Amino acid sequence: MVFAPHPDDETLGCGGTIAKKISQGFEVFIVLVTDGRHSYSKVLGIQSNPSPEELVQIRKEEFKRAASILEVPEKNLLSLDFEDGTLEEHEKEAEARIVGILKEYSPSEVYFSFRRDCHPDHRSLSRIVVRGIRESGLACGSYQYSIIHKYARFGPIMERVVSLFKRNTVRTDISEFLDLKEKAIKTYRSELAIISGKQNGALQRNIKCFLKKEEVFYVFR
Repeated sequence: MVFAPHPDDETLGCGGTIAKKISQGFEVFIVLVTDGRHSYSKVLGIQSNPSPEELVQIRKEEFKRAASILEVPEKNLLSLDFEDGTLEEHEKEAEARIVGILKEYSPSEVYFSFRRDCHPDHRSLSRIVVRGIRESGLACGSYQYSIIHKYARFGPIMERVVSLFKRNTVRTDISEFLDLKEKAIKTYRSELAIISGKQNGALQRNIKCFLKKEEVFYVFR
């Protein structure tokens, strides 16, 4: 089971692992926690064409298409629909709903956002899922994926050094599924348009950051 704070995080963080697990016969569920409505209004100051409400539908359709490419059936997609950027204000409610999901589906592995990611929704979701796993009493593998570290310049280096001592990282070979992951990422046209429009050619560089032969996860113990 993969918990995504926003539409696209599931694909960027563990799209290759999702595809690989399905090829191995696992059933994969993706839980989309927020609606992604503010990626234009808060980042670019765009309030119309599309409006935040319109962007909710755009990004949800992109989420469904990306999941379909990774061969996750639509019946395995769950949406909690918390407002983008407000998850910290709704942690108790989100935790209760996630505990219910964990108890209902009893996943053998859970993937969720990293506790030191940049976006506050990512950090909130990490706290929520950790508490949810404990409260549900679920015995499962727990893996955190990082999108953008809170300390983008030095954070990843720091994490690699710490992991040498803690031995808390898992590297999954996804080389066989890179083309599929790239295709799924590119369904998120609304997000790629932001990167391309604002950062002059950063589109391909940003995609390449997530198209390495291994996906790295931090094991939560």
